[in-house]
Amino acid sequence: MFRTLGGGDLASNGTKATHPHAVTELCDEGGRLYANALRTGRIARTEVEAAPCLMEFALLHPDPDDPNWLVPLPPSVALAQRLNPIEREITERRRTSIELADAFEPFMALSAQQITPAHSITVLEGLDRINDALDLATAQCRSEVLTVQPSRGKRPENRLIEAMERDRTLIERGVRIRTLYQHTARYSPERLAYMEQFADGKAEYRTIDELVERLIICDESVAFIPVRDDRQVALELRHPGLVSYLVKVFEFMWSRAVPLSAGAPYETAPDGISEIQYSIAKLLVEGHVDEAIARRLGMNVRTCRAHIAKLATALGSGSRAQLGYLIAQSGMLERDH
Repeated sequence: MFRTLGGGDLASNGTKATHPHAVTELCDEGGRLYANALRTGRIARTEVEAAPCLMEFALLHPDPDDPNWLVPLPPSVALAQRLNPIEREITERRRTSIELADAFEPFMALSAQQITPAHSITVLEGLDRINDALDLATAQCRSEVLTVQPSRGKRPENRLIEAMERDRTLIERGVRIRTLYQHTARYSPERLAYMEQFADGKAEYRTIDELVERLIICDESVAFIPVRDDRQVALELRHPGLVSYLVKVFEFMWSRAVPLSAGAPYETAPDGISEIQYSIAKLLVEGHVDEAIARRLGMNVRTCRAHIAKLATALGSGSRAQLGYLIAQSGMLERDH
């Protein structure tokens, strides 16, 4: 909109003196000289050689009575000259925006009739945006929240407090909460203390041997799932078909999970192999590495490897390859646990 100067008056060596800046950014020297000219009514031409922008912007004019002097243009006149083209452009753009709105108005009603809701899948980037969307969804929740919470190590204290406040607010509003953890959560003092806070409320907790990923569903209308392991990107799902499918997945896991009040599920069977070792054996046969098994069962890798060692001892295995073979041959995975 404004010109950027590429030069000014001729310098003493015959070349054009460079003095580039926009009309909205009058330089310090130019501002000082223009102010002096306004105070005294005129200024010598030689004084403004250091600020050729004053002539370029037409803030100074030759004195008709003496060519060696310059007279200032009143600032009100200078301002009006520069505002007029801006106001004309604003008027033109406003007219164009009205024309565009009129052109697209007939199609707005058609868009509202689409079967698939607008923004049925929204990508949320960054924890702040994810938490803001989750806060909004839980604030609007009136019936039930379903959550799947795989163990990923100890949660930061600030996030634990935030989750506790969010759950307490929901329960006080009469919202039911059902949460699935892995069995290993039963041995986490942090998790147990958290669940104890809501033991007398409308929150219900169950555990299962393995969980794949985090899931939050509010009122069977909006669901949140992670996209990356670092939890910096998530999807907000509002498509009825997708949310309904995820609710069915949750209910499938919930029906197979053990209520927290039912006692420890990891008891040792008569053959000396515990339930968690059965879970590990199943994943070993499927070809998962130690890190993947530990992640899916919500334990650290060291604990996972200790269970694998006990499993190998119980089956008399001398190697990892032999262990997989012995698990398959033992028929242990065909039993009902």
